[in-house]
Amino acid sequence: MTDPIIIDMGIVALTGALATIGGAAEDLESDVGSQSNPNSQVQLAAQMDFPHRIFNKAISGEPPAYGLWCASSAVVAAVLLESMSVFFALAIGSLVGAILLGMFSVTAHMGRTASQSRFKQPLYMDMVIGHVPAIMAHGYVAVFCIISFSYIMNTIMGHPFPLPLLALFWGVTAGAIGSSTGDVHYGAEREFQNQPFGCGLNASFSGNIVRKGEVGLRNGMDNVWACAKFGGPVTGLALGLTVFLDNWRSTIFTGDNAEWFAIIAGLIIVVVLILLNRIVELNGRKAYGPYKDEEEGGATA
Repeated sequence: MTDPIIIDMGIVALTGALATIGGAAEDLESDVGSQSNPNSQVQLAAQMDFPHRIFNKAISGEPPAYGLWCASSAVVAAVLLESMSVFFALAIGSLVGAILLGMFSVTAHMGRTASQSRFKQPLYMDMVIGHVPAIMAHGYVAVFCIISFSYIMNTIMGHPFPLPLLALFWGVTAGAIGSSTGDVHYGAEREFQNQPFGCGLNASFSGNIVRKGEVGLRNGMDNVWACAKFGGPVTGLALGLTVFLDNWRSTIFTGDNAEWFAIIAGLIIVVVLILLNRIVELNGRKAYGPYKDEEEGGATA
């Protein structure tokens, strides 16, 4: 007979795998639609006399947006669970979230572009037709994975919070990770390739984004193609580790005082990650030299 702890750890591994796929899809979706942190420069570009062909749907940040998509999908799935199988309920609920995301994308992008007509920023209908399906497809995968592991936590792992509330929390978490971890590649390396890496952005260069792509003018498809190499996978890894380690520490300990052991294990994990992050930062600064302002000002790394 299989040891129950092995089955439990298999379930934990499944939640981590779903979170990894969902996190990667979430970041890539935001790159197609330019809803990551660098979106402010896309919005500013037209005002600085740099018209462009980059899709921009940012009204809110990624965390509240993904909290909305995931919670809405989870509510629909929770209702459908009363009358159909789990898989179809989650799939249909995710479809509703993807449709809401598509509607949001169209109205946000077209509304913003129309408001920038005084700055001679055109509205390219071929961009709307081409980008929205890609946004909805990535968003569907992200939402499906997030509400799926939320369902596992609620039903199999016995989490006290209901499915919609769990999906809300993890949707916000996924958006926050995508808006920070994934943006390192998209913001620093993709949008300002005409600036020296690590030098910071001078105010006089605000809005002067790179507008020429590998073939023709750059758009959101070019961004997601580049971010799929690094930004998306790293975001997926970050969310996957967050979900896996959080569930691991609460699953591996059993018996008396298990809760306290889980809390202590969580604190140790946080401390170790902080130390590793610091080591990576110092090694990176030594390998690539001081930043431009440090070099000119005589400061040491």
